[in-house]
Amino acid sequence: MAKPYSLFIADLHLAADRPDITQAFLRFLQQEAAQADALYILGDLFEVWIGDDNPEPLLDQVAAGLAQLSQQLPVYFTHGNRDFLLRERYARRAGMQLLPPANVIDLYGTPTLIMHGDSLCTLDVDYQKFRRWWDQRWWQNLMLAMPLWYRQHLARKARRKSAAYKASLTEEANTIMDVTPDEVVRVMNEAGVRHLIHGHTHRPKIHQVSLAQGDGKRYVLGDWYQQASYLKVSADDWQLYFEEL
Repeated sequence: MAKPYSLFIADLHLAADRPDITQAFLRFLQQEAAQADALYILGDLFEVWIGDDNPEPLLDQVAAGLAQLSQQLPVYFTHGNRDFLLRERYARRAGMQLLPPANVIDLYGTPTLIMHGDSLCTLDVDYQKFRRWWDQRWWQNLMLAMPLWYRQHLARKARRKSAAYKASLTEEANTIMDVTPDEVVRVMNEAGVRHLIHGHTHRPKIHQVSLAQGDGKRYVLGDWYQQASYLKVSADDWQLYFEEL
């Protein structure tokens, strides 16, 4: 008999111009995820989110796949920096349960901190300043109150700017955009855990971490640009998996 397990994914960046990623995700929901105890989506499920009222067919397609899975097992969602405007309306359509930005869960007897991971990149000062701005509820409400066509315009502009910015990054800038080791230790010590799971950096790896309460581990989820990436956790096995799209 197969061991019970939970699955963790992040940074799929689903978009209409990458149907291959969407199809890989829907297969994942029907196959690997359907056998799990729970699915945790740790942010940036979508490339951009302009509001729950967006009529784009992709959103309906993804919601239908998630809703079907949620009839079998709980599906949890933590906001990322790309889909922080996702609200209860879409979550209900997709059968997802919204989680706080940082949350300690019990994984088969192991207390584990889960989050998107962007708050750990404290050396990226400009980004953190912007993050504190858009994290305000009043600012989010103001954005969502704008006409849909204008939000669509802003999203297209943001995607072009993001692509240009990534293309111009130097090696030093890439280092700044990674997590700050001291911040990792701080949040893990503060939460009283020895295991942390996050995404955001697109650098999948299992890191050793020295903590006040002993040695710990940091599990970094991969993106889905070139391959499907997920973390599979059972009572005695924590493994990162990669599959071709």
